[in-house]
Amino acid sequence: MSSAFLQKNNDATNNVAIYIETYKNVAMQHMTEYGIPASIKLAQAILESGYGTSNLARHANNHFGIKCHGWEYATYYQDDDEKDECFRSYHHPVYSFIDHSEFLTTRGRYSFLFELDPLDYVSWANGLSKAGYATNPDYPKLLINLIKRHDLHRFDLMVMDGYEPDIKPSKTTGFRAGPNFQKRKAEYNNRIKYIYAREGETPEMIAAEMEIWASQIYRYNEIEEGTVFNRGDIVYLQPKRRRGKEKYHIVEEGETLFEISQKYGVRIKYLYRRNDDLGDKDKNEEIEAGKKIVLRGNFFGLF
Repeated sequence: MSSAFLQKNNDATNNVAIYIETYKNVAMQHMTEYGIPASIKLAQAILESGYGTSNLARHANNHFGIKCHGWEYATYYQDDDEKDECFRSYHHPVYSFIDHSEFLTTRGRYSFLFELDPLDYVSWANGLSKAGYATNPDYPKLLINLIKRHDLHRFDLMVMDGYEPDIKPSKTTGFRAGPNFQKRKAEYNNRIKYIYAREGETPEMIAAEMEIWASQIYRYNEIEEGTVFNRGDIVYLQPKRRRGKEKYHIVEEGETLFEISQKYGVRIKYLYRRNDDLGDKDKNEEIEAGKKIVLRGNFFGLF
């Protein structure tokens, strides 16, 4: 084996290590916020972007090979399965990582992945292939080999052990610099970090203080653009969960599904799934007082 070949392999290994070091905290943060294993996210990024060296990564900051699919922002064209295909383009690679998480969590065909054990990267790799993320039949094997070769699973274990990556705001990542005062201390409900809003605050104001994206405030709290908070409103800084700590809630006079969702930290769609008799009732519509709302257990009210 030639020394040139060995040097090339060593250089590639070193470059992958640098890539992992650059994006490991983003991957761990997204495992906490979205439920996507950090090992899977890093393996996909390494594979799809050639550890940041592909044309798509270098020219469009697209590290996950996500095509346009109705994308209304900047684009980049290159040959893929077909000639001159449309890919999403981003201002910074971190936005690619965010969009990847949004892509997996908002498209129904990937929803079953989030019922898997977050430490089971093998099932996640096979599930991504089953859901059609890539056309290569060896896609799961490639991801699994990358995870094993670079010990990416260690980042999953760190997150499950409670490690919180320290990601500071900067112009390059798109965080807004917060005001120069002590941040509010977050509390926890259903293992979800939250704060209480001040009167008249907006998601943008809270995002600036807490050093996260305003879009995360909107998504985590399932609220609409233009929302203004009242004093004492719960504002989640992490995604709400699929189930509550309590088995059920008895509706009080004037309560809505949204208010119950915020009170227990359970996503609205899972309240609908566990309480099929709610039908098409709007999340902001008052529910009949005394009604039992199932918060945990099997869907459709079965414990």
